[in-house]
Amino acid sequence: QVQLVESGGGLVQAGGSLRLSCAASGRTVSSSTMGWFRQVPGKEREFVACVSWIGASTRYAETVKGRFTISRDNAKSTVYLQMNSLKPDDTAIYYCAVSPFGVVSSPRDVTSWGQGTQVTVSS
Repeated sequence: QVQLVESGGGLVQAGGSLRLSCAASGRTVSSSTMGWFRQVPGKEREFVACVSWIGASTRYAETVKGRFTISRDNAKSTVYLQMNSLKPDDTAIYYCAVSPFGVVSSPRDVTSWGQGTQVTVSS
């Protein structure tokens, strides 16, 4: 089993930036795809971004493309999400995710979840 712990969430004004981190422990994740999802109350958990195990391939939801950047450091078993030009619509709980699949786009692709970190963007 792999344990995921997110950090870096908080309150920021629209147009601001935050950097989320997710540290993995337990089973190695160096050969797994890692990513981020987000969820607001009453809505389904949605895909945000993912990065392949080697870090060479990334994929983003259209709503965050050009504003968010995902990266990973396999030596530290950590994945990051740099969020710039934040909007109130980005307000959600952000969840770190691990998947054995090369492409992640749905919660069904995820085998391990973090506990989530709240991101709130004020207008």
